[in-house]
Amino acid sequence: MTGIKEKIRLIQKNIQIPLGKEIKLMEVCGTHTMSIAANGIHSLLPEGIRLISGPGCPVCVTSQKDIESALILARKDNVLITTFGDMIRVPSGKDRLENYKNVHIVYSPMESLDLAMENPEKEVVFMGVGFETTAPLIASTITEADKRKIENFSTLCLHKTIPAALELILSSKDSEIDGLILPGHVSAVTGSAYYDFLQDQKTPGVITGFDGLNIMESIYLLTRMILESKTNILNNYTTVVNKKGNTDAMELLDIVFEPSDADWRGIGVIPGSGLKIRDQYKQFDALEKFPMDPLHIEEPKGCLCGLILMGKVTPPECRHFGTSCTPLRPVGPCMVSSEGTCAAWYKYGRGDKNSDR
Repeated sequence: MTGIKEKIRLIQKNIQIPLGKEIKLMEVCGTHTMSIAANGIHSLLPEGIRLISGPGCPVCVTSQKDIESALILARKDNVLITTFGDMIRVPSGKDRLENYKNVHIVYSPMESLDLAMENPEKEVVFMGVGFETTAPLIASTITEADKRKIENFSTLCLHKTIPAALELILSSKDSEIDGLILPGHVSAVTGSAYYDFLQDQKTPGVITGFDGLNIMESIYLLTRMILESKTNILNNYTTVVNKKGNTDAMELLDIVFEPSDADWRGIGVIPGSGLKIRDQYKQFDALEKFPMDPLHIEEPKGCLCGLILMGKVTPPECRHFGTSCTPLRPVGPCMVSSEGTCAAWYKYGRGDKNSDR
C-alpha cells in the first residue's frame, strides 16, 4: 500500500487537472476491474480522475443466444459439455448449464480430449469462451484432436477479440473515454503493436499488469499523456509483454481460426469481433456437427449488463443490483463472473463518496 500511496502523491504533485474537468479512463480487462476494486483504487484517486469498466469479461459478453446453443447440446443424451467454471452459472431465461449433470468443469480444454477418449460412445463439446488469451489454448486442443484422430470431440467456438469492440465503444457518438488501461494477459499473446489501430481513434492507452502499484503507475502515465494531448500506446508491463507478443500463439490462431461476426451480450453483433473455426478443421466445429437454431431469449427486464459493459452506467444504477441480483441469485452475467463489474462492486464496493455501497 505504501507504493500505491507514493504513486497517488506523484499524481497529485505532478498532474494538475483543470478545475471542472473530469478525465475518464476505461479499464478494458475484467481482471483489472477486480484488482482495482480489491485495492480500493477508486477511493484513492485524486478528484477529476474517473475509472470506467469495459467489456473485457469473456463470460459477461457471451450472448444469451450462444448460451442457448450450449443448453441445446446439454439437453442431448449423447453429449457431454465441458466448460470453464464461471459459465455454468450464467442465466439464460430460466435455465443455466449447472442444471445438467452432463456438464463438466475443466481447467484446461485439453481435459476434454481425455474425456472424449474415455467416453467413445459420447460426443464431447468444449464451450470455447474467451479472448485472445485463451483462444490459442483452444486452437492447440483442436490441432491435437486432429493429430490424435479424436472424432467425438468438437468446440462450440464463442471466442471474441478486443479491437473491434474498442473501436465500437470509442467511435460511438456519446463516448467520453479519454484513455484506455489495456489488458496485460491479452497483450502478452498479441504484443503491444496489436493496439496500433487506436492511433486512428486518437486515444492513448497503457498496457498494464495487475498489482495495485502497476495499475496506479499506469493511471499516472495515462493521465499525463491525456493532459499533454498525446495518443501513444505505452507498455507498462514489460516483464511480460513485448511488441510482437507470442508469435507462435498468434500464428496458431491464424491457422485454426478466421475472423467472424460475434454477438456480444447486451451490446449486439460486432462485425469481425469473433473467431470461427476454418474449414480445414470444421470436423471439430460443434455448429457443423449439430446444426441448431436457438430461440431468441429476451434480456432480463431492467438488466443493465450491456450498458455496464459499454462503460455507460455503473452497477448501482441497475435496479437489480444488490437486491434481486446477487452472486447467489444473479440476474445478469456481470454478477456471475469472477471478472464481472457487478461482482467486483458487490464484493468490494466502490469505496468513494459516489458509491452506493
